[in-house]
Amino acid sequence: MASARPRAKGHPGYSETHPRTEETAPVARSLARTACATWGLSDEVTEAAALVMAELFSNAARHAWGPSVRLIVDRPADDRVYLAVIDRAPHRTPELGKPSDSDTSGRGLVLVDALSDRWGYDRMGPHLRPWGKRCWAELEARCGR
Repeated sequence: MASARPRAKGHPGYSETHPRTEETAPVARSLARTACATWGLSDEVTEAAALVMAELFSNAARHAWGPSVRLIVDRPADDRVYLAVIDRAPHRTPELGKPSDSDTSGRGLVLVDALSDRWGYDRMGPHLRPWGKRCWAELEARCGR
């Protein structure tokens, strides 16, 4: 089911479709790590990207519907890493919460917010009848180990 497709010019971008199951979480982290390693980014950026991608995927696995999600790791500029997960739940949008110390969940977007420079979501499809959404985050990219 996976089919990574790098771009012909510039930094290669990666896009894969996978089942919307918990078993895909390690695949999402691995895709982010592989892309960052290919681009020669620092270990700090690589691990932040892997964690952000895992959290974006976990939200889709938990709150979306449909059999699959699309994972995207891209580098739109030399100093940016773009991570996204596309799912089929256009109206189940992410909201940054403030979990208490006793909450057992709800920290994923707090981590995404802390590790990324910016994040958000876009509905996919026609304005009146969207078919899905893309949850995304951008990180500052620094080369070097």
